[in-house]
Amino acid sequence: MPLSANSTDLPRRLLRLAAGLVLYGVSMALVLRSSLGGNPWDVFHQGLARHLGLSVGTWVTLVGLLVLLLWIPLRQKPGIGTVGNVAVLGVAMDATLALLPHPHALAARVPLLATGIVLNAVATGLYIGARLGPGPRDGLMTGLHRRTGRSVRLIRTAIEVTVLAAGIALGGTFGVGTVAYALAIGPLVQFFLPRLTVPDRTTGAATVG
Repeated sequence: MPLSANSTDLPRRLLRLAAGLVLYGVSMALVLRSSLGGNPWDVFHQGLARHLGLSVGTWVTLVGLLVLLLWIPLRQKPGIGTVGNVAVLGVAMDATLALLPHPHALAARVPLLATGIVLNAVATGLYIGARLGPGPRDGLMTGLHRRTGRSVRLIRTAIEVTVLAAGIALGGTFGVGTVAYALAIGPLVQFFLPRLTVPDRTTGAATVG
């Protein structure tokens, strides 16, 4: 749920949300700068940037807005976190890319990739654990799940395979980093999410809405 009945912990949740979104953008930049392949959505964003111009971060924002429009027929309701996701991720990513050098040695690119994947999981735990609304892409997945009755796993796989294929066709970088992200992000998020979720004071449990 976007906001709990007891909002005395709202400042803490907003701080977690802000930190999570900024770190998520930073993590995306780290993975992209490794040039070893990113997650499916970032392969798509990178492909759009290479094929159509504009920065990768700008496409993160624009695609987020377009995906958010798909929430309307799905009757999804955005939260503060949803709006923040669209506003912050692309800016944080572009700012980080502007500061990061382009490493050429594999010995530098692999640690960059690994750091980006782990940081991405930490950031996911922070912003989802704030319980202030999902990002546009996650909301699309849950909205389709609710409207179609299909499993979350099937819908997520279908969405990510589609955007990955489109990203590769547009010139995005698919590689070992894409596979590493796919294999590692689930277990890492499962580890960090319960540890970074702000407990619901009405129940005392670290639930995620």
